[in-house]
Amino acid sequence: MRNVSEVFDAGEGVEVELRGWVWRKRSHGRLLFIDLRDSTGVIQVAVNAGRVGPESFEEASKASRESSVLVRGIIAHDPRAPGGVEVRCTYFKTIGQSLDDFPIRKGVTSRVLYDNRHLYLRSPRVTAVMRIRSNLIWAVHEFFRSRGFVEIDCPTLVTAAVEGGATLFEVNYFGKKVYLTQSVQFYQEAAIYSLERVYSIQPSFRAEKSRTTRHLTEFWHVEAEMAYAGFEDLLKTIEELVRYIVIRVDELSKKELRTLGRRIRTEEVEGPFPRITYAEALDILRRHGVDAEWGIDIGADEEKIISGEFEKPVFLTHFPKKLKAFYHKPDPSNREVTLSADLLAPRGNGEIVGSGVRIDDYEELRSRILEEGLRPEDYYWYLDLRKYGSVPHAGFGMGVERVLKWILDLPHVRMAAPFPRTPTRIQP
Repeated sequence: MRNVSEVFDAGEGVEVELRGWVWRKRSHGRLLFIDLRDSTGVIQVAVNAGRVGPESFEEASKASRESSVLVRGIIAHDPRAPGGVEVRCTYFKTIGQSLDDFPIRKGVTSRVLYDNRHLYLRSPRVTAVMRIRSNLIWAVHEFFRSRGFVEIDCPTLVTAAVEGGATLFEVNYFGKKVYLTQSVQFYQEAAIYSLERVYSIQPSFRAEKSRTTRHLTEFWHVEAEMAYAGFEDLLKTIEELVRYIVIRVDELSKKELRTLGRRIRTEEVEGPFPRITYAEALDILRRHGVDAEWGIDIGADEEKIISGEFEKPVFLTHFPKKLKAFYHKPDPSNREVTLSADLLAPRGNGEIVGSGVRIDDYEELRSRILEEGLRPEDYYWYLDLRKYGSVPHAGFGMGVERVLKWILDLPHVRMAAPFPRTPTRIQP
């Protein structure tokens, strides 16, 4: 038994057995051409009535699109075949017949594609994107493990906001009000007091009604926290991670990139990433005619303008205190801004990483909680972390789908998720 990708590397005349699904079929009387799809690719199978038995030819004739089949045959090199190789069938058997017309076909709308995402996943192009996504996550693990980080698993159900109460999904937990997590940051902060450097790859949830091309209500979140880390340590780690991911995914995904007809612009991560402050970003926006007053929130439209000024990812740093969550540490040289940074991807892709140094002093953190109108008792255990041997620390979160959208030039983050969730889509 072989898979499709192995057939292309095998020699002429080798006998093979394949299992897969009928992707397309063309009939020329007593000669059928079936494009057989498996998880590794698509290959042409030639079913000639004069070469196979009558039962096999009848099975092949009846096999409709997306029927699962077993094929035995001989590898033949033929320049007329896609990829220059075909399998000349000697035996054909249908394992599972496709009972209806397959709804995914050329020309259907994007709504049809996502209404049938459970079937659209079978597309070789979608398969390629999912394989590249898997390679991206593999690269994340490689990076962190090679630098002494420990992976931890954190709760999905939480009792208090991390990123702001307006974007919380509420859940009834045995009669008690709890929420789906926006970030595992707080739990990672607890873990650094024993493990020092930790990371997680888990889903996060944001009840945002944003309808942009880079927002999902459920997304996969790469997060990390580091004990004894300052602002420069933080930015250096983020830059090294993003550079490693881009280069490694390019190395691991040659075949999938050919399927997509895409290339990853590894040159975008060469050399140091530029940095600009929030104040400098406002100057850029004003040059583009935006009424950019101090304190405005920099959203998707503004990020597109700013990132369009750079050919590499750019760090946007030192946001005003009022724009960031209560745990962000103020800059000692200007306490109206925080030691925070967003990394914006080039070509208008906007934020892919959010980061910051955390407040490590108990009284300062408690004061900020009160300042934001929150209740310290809701954050009792988070405050406890500052009571018993607190240390300087910093961390960040990176969106998997946003990074994939950037490096593959995808028009929407939903294309980077197996089953995307948006304000208007909860099925399939």
